[in-house]
This record gives sequence, C-alpha cells and structure tokens, in this order.
Amino acid sequence: MQTRSVIDYSLARRATLADLRRGRVSTVDVCDANPYLLRAAKHHGEPTDKTCPVCRKDQLLHVTYTYGDELGDMTGRVRVTRELPAVADQYSEITCYQVEVCRSCEWNHLVTSFVIGHGRPVERRGRRRSTASARD
Repeated sequence: MQTRSVIDYSLARRATLADLRRGRVSTVDVCDANPYLLRAAKHHGEPTDKTCPVCRKDQLLHVTYTYGDELGDMTGRVRVTRELPAVADQYSEITCYQVEVCRSCEWNHLVTSFVIGHGRPVERRGRRRSTASARD
C-alpha cells in the first residue's frame, strides 16, 4: 500500500509538550480527549511502544480514522491498520488521520495524516431526475 500526501505532526506534538512543561498550557488543555475518541481507543486502539508523555502511566494507543467522499456513510470510521490495504485497493482517494491516545489521562494528539487509494478516476453515476423535472 502506497501512501501519499503524508503529514507528520511530530513538531507540533513537541511544541505542545514543551508548552506543557513550561507552564504555558495546563494538563486540562492538552488532556481533553473526546469521549468517542476514548471509546474508539478502548475498542479499536492499536498499542504502541510509547508511554504517555504526560502521565507516564499507560502505553499510548493509535486510533486511525478514514475520510473520503467515496466512503459515503462510512466516512469518519475507525479502522485498524491491517484494513487499510483493502481500503486503498477499493477506493480512489481516502484520507487517514492517526491519533495517539492515553486512556489514563486523556492525552491525545494527531500523529500523522496521509492519503491512500488506487488513484484512478471515480466513475460517477448520473443523477436521477425527479418526475417533476422529467415532465418539464
């Protein structure tokens, strides 16, 4: 699976953690994971080898969200890494966002974003004309 348009947010992460250490922001500001993100981390999070940089208690989990017009109602769905190659083969362009989460202190930060997909043009189906416009 090839990825493109990769954005690494490690510099922003380091800046946030530096601001926390310097007292420019509080743990309340950076440990604010949404309940849905925490639930996704609990059920679908993938363990990493990193310990939380804030509380240093738990191992960080990665949660990957997929977005794209082609996904329709499935856009915004959490997917595990092993599912991504199949998604890339099936769709033209899907944007993935990987977030690190600590379930103990609720630290969360966007780690990376990238685009996957086969890149071929999507065949668009013609719009259905309503019966009212068909009569005109």
